[in-house]
Amino acid sequence: MFIDDTIAAIATAPGEGGIGIIRISGSRALSVAREIFKSVSGKDITDYNTRTLIYGHILDGENKIDEVLLAFMKGPNSYTAEDVIEINCHGGFISVKKILELILSKDVRLADEGEFTKRAFLNGRIDLSQAEAVIDVIKAKTDKAQEVAQSHLSGALANKIKELRFKVTEVLAHLTVSIDFSEEDVEEITYAMLTDSSESLRNEIKALYDSAECGKVLRDGLKTVIVGKPNVGKSSLLNYILGENRAIVTEIAGTTRDVIEEFVNIKGIPLKIVDTAGIRETEDIVEKIGVEKSRESFSSADLVIIVIDGSKELSKEDREILEQAVDKKTIVLLNKNDLNQVVSEEEIAKYVDKDSIIKISALKNEGIEEVHNKIESMVFKGDVRSNSSVVVTNSRHKDALLKAYNSINDAIAGIEQRLPYDFIEVDFKNIWDYLGYINGDTVQEDLLDTIFANFCIGK
Repeated sequence: MFIDDTIAAIATAPGEGGIGIIRISGSRALSVAREIFKSVSGKDITDYNTRTLIYGHILDGENKIDEVLLAFMKGPNSYTAEDVIEINCHGGFISVKKILELILSKDVRLADEGEFTKRAFLNGRIDLSQAEAVIDVIKAKTDKAQEVAQSHLSGALANKIKELRFKVTEVLAHLTVSIDFSEEDVEEITYAMLTDSSESLRNEIKALYDSAECGKVLRDGLKTVIVGKPNVGKSSLLNYILGENRAIVTEIAGTTRDVIEEFVNIKGIPLKIVDTAGIRETEDIVEKIGVEKSRESFSSADLVIIVIDGSKELSKEDREILEQAVDKKTIVLLNKNDLNQVVSEEEIAKYVDKDSIIKISALKNEGIEEVHNKIESMVFKGDVRSNSSVVVTNSRHKDALLKAYNSINDAIAGIEQRLPYDFIEVDFKNIWDYLGYINGDTVQEDLLDTIFANFCIGK
């Protein structure tokens, strides 16, 4: 795709730093660089191999703005598949600002959010799923999240979608032959053949769709709420997990009066851990607000960790909390395992699965590794691993897969009813379109604008 204008932007984060980078992309990138850059060697930019850092100065007329390292990447072998210039100058506010202003005075416009990546997509260097993976790499909170984002950027999801669409195309080709050349001496596709192809395709689409639950956690984090009545060890548990005294730990019940939120990496899974005020009846106005916030956090949580003092009989508050967790993903921690235990696992198992009950001592840091393992098994379910499977992390992709899955089910229902091939063909065309939403083949311009608006300007 030919894009007429040339764009520029600062590619590094604002603020003081060792290096600032200004990126230029478009047909005039090289000519603009020649106007403002002079190498120390006196050679022209094109005298050097592309992707070579050239030492020199940025000049505004006779005025030296900064000493820089400049790289020229000739299209289509560049990030945007256009001619790209990257100028590495001193970091901070002034140098990068003055160089960018100089570039923009040369009939170059400031790039929109994500426009460099959008051009890479429009010019066919990457597909839309790879473009979206760029922002996921930048925002990854754990190693596993970054691994998945990098696999998408490298084309793992793109290749899978390409493979699925190829299979759909094969079925459509057979259907077209059977519809348009039914009176010719050609081999027609049978309902049995359609059934085999459709069920295989359905299984693959469903596997991708099912991975989205795990993928969402890796991308956005798992909202995990720590609840329990006051002084059962919630804050001690949080402090151990975080490795710092973030929550106040005292012998006074009701010390945590607000909701404390922290991101933490548990075995590569980003957990947004919320430590709540102890849930109990209270006349204290401030504590009441904290308790109400606790209940709100509880209802919106992806995972609930209930902390119970195992050295004391279950109270009314304990039972109420356990009853609220019936429909939630829940882990129950019987804390203070270093003391004589009064509460039995059997008693807790009336409310939650016995596998979800773990005995710990937050004071002595005992049982915490078992908690980490339990969280990992709940997220990955023992069969989805980020480094060996294509994991869907984007809600837009998940929605498209659901539509494709519904269409393949419609197609299978039509095959079972022996509907005319024309009807079945419509369902397969829908599948082809829905899968195309993921890689960008069948996406509208306004959606592209929305997607790339989430990027920073220099990307």
